[in-house]
Amino acid sequence: MATILIADDEKSIRKTLREILEYESYKVDEAVDGAQAFEMLKDGDYDCALLDIKMPKMDGMEVLDKLVGTDCETPIIMISGHGTVENAVEATKKGAYDFIQKPPDLNRLLVTVRNALEKSNLVTETKVLRRKVGKTREIIGESPAIQKIKDTIERVAPTEARILITGDNGTGKELVARWIHEKSNRANGPIVEVNCAAIPSELIESELFGHEKGAFTSAIKQRIGKFEQANGGTIFLDEIGDMSLSAQAKVLRALQENRITRVGGDKDILVDVRVVAATNKDLLKEIEENRFRMDLYHRLSVILIHVPSLNERSDDVPLLADKFVKEICEDYGIPKKVLTPKALEELKTMNWEGNIRELRNVMERLVILSDQKITEVEVRNFVTNTQAKDTPTDLFEQYDKFQDFKEHIEKLFIEHKLKKFVWNVSKTAEVLDIQRSHLYNKIEKYDLRRQ
Repeated sequence: MATILIADDEKSIRKTLREILEYESYKVDEAVDGAQAFEMLKDGDYDCALLDIKMPKMDGMEVLDKLVGTDCETPIIMISGHGTVENAVEATKKGAYDFIQKPPDLNRLLVTVRNALEKSNLVTETKVLRRKVGKTREIIGESPAIQKIKDTIERVAPTEARILITGDNGTGKELVARWIHEKSNRANGPIVEVNCAAIPSELIESELFGHEKGAFTSAIKQRIGKFEQANGGTIFLDEIGDMSLSAQAKVLRALQENRITRVGGDKDILVDVRVVAATNKDLLKEIEENRFRMDLYHRLSVILIHVPSLNERSDDVPLLADKFVKEICEDYGIPKKVLTPKALEELKTMNWEGNIRELRNVMERLVILSDQKITEVEVRNFVTNTQAKDTPTDLFEQYDKFQDFKEHIEKLFIEHKLKKFVWNVSKTAEVLDIQRSHLYNKIEKYDLRRQ
C-alpha cells in the first residue's frame, strides 16, 4: 500500500484530500505546515507528497529547495489556489513532479498521483538494478581511516601506480579496488577480478595467462586468460597471498615486461593492464617463510592501502547499518524500516569478526524478523550473543541459578566451536580436549543442529 503525505494549512483541504485518497486504498499522513512537511519527508519513506505552496513557517517552494540537499526521492505534487503558469514552471524547475490548482479536479488528481507513484516505483527498481549490475557502491564512513582511504584513492587513481590493498576478510577491499578503477584513466576499460584463493594452484596459470589448444589433456580449445581480458583496463588480483610460487614468477614477468605467454604457447603477447592486488595475509611474514616472492611484493606495493576492520571504526556502524536497511528494503520492495537510536548504539557494541559482510547479513536478518521499527530489543534477540564485545548485564539477569547460567554458556560455546570447524565433530572434540562421545552427548543434550 502506497503512503502519501498531504501538507496544507487548511484542515478542510486536508480532510477532503484524505477522504479521496483513502477511498482509493492509499495510506495518508498529514502535515499542517511546511516545516513539519520537510521533517516528515526527510525522515519518512513516502511514495508521493501533495504540498500546498502557501503555508506558514515554510512555504512549498522552500520545502522543495531544502529537499534538494537531502536524499529524498519522493515525487512532489504542488497544489495552490493561486496557481499561475509562472508558479508551475518554477515548481517544475525546482524538482516538482506536477502542479495542480485548487480546488483539484478529482480525475486529474488521481491520475497525477497514480503517475507519480509509478515514477517512484520505476526510480526504486532502477536503483536496485543499477546496484545489482554495477557492483561499485559508495564507500560509507566518516572515520579518519575511511577518509584517508578516500583521499588516497583520489590521489593515486589517475596514475598508473600499482596498488596493494591489505585488510581482513569482509572489510571491503574489492570495493576499494573498484573505486580505484572507476576514478582512473582506464575507467572505460574492463576491470577483471581474479580470486587467487578460489583457483587450484595447477590451474592458476591457465586462468591468468590462458592456454593453447592441446597444452594439456583437458585443453580442447584455446583459452584467453584474465590478463588478456583486462587489456586496456585493470586486473584485480584478490587474495594474492594464496598464489603459487610458479604463478608468482609469471606474474612478475608480466609486470616487468608487459607481456605474457599462454600455457603451451611460445608466442609473447603484449598486454596493457594496471594491476591492483589485495590480501588478508601479512606478506612480509609470508616472504620470511618463503611462501611469497620479495621481488613481486615490491613490484605490487608501490602504493599501500590498508582497510581497517569494522571493530576499528565502530563509529561508522550506524551509517552502514542505516544504508544496508534502506538497500535491503528496496530489494525486497517493502517500506523502509527505521533503526532506533538505541538499536544503533547496541550494534556499535557488537564484535564484528566478519566485518562489513557480517553486518549486512545481520541487517538483512533484522529487516526480515523485525516490525516497522528495529529497536535494541530486536538487536539483542536476533543478533547472537557471541557478537557482543562485553559481557551483557541482561544475560546475567536472565538466570538466578548458577547451573542454568553455566549450561547456557556451555551451549553457546559448543555451538560456536562446531560452527567454526564446520561441524567436524572429531576436530571440535580434539580442540575442546574432550572425548567425541562426550561431545555427542552435549550436542544431544542441548539439541544443537547444523543449519
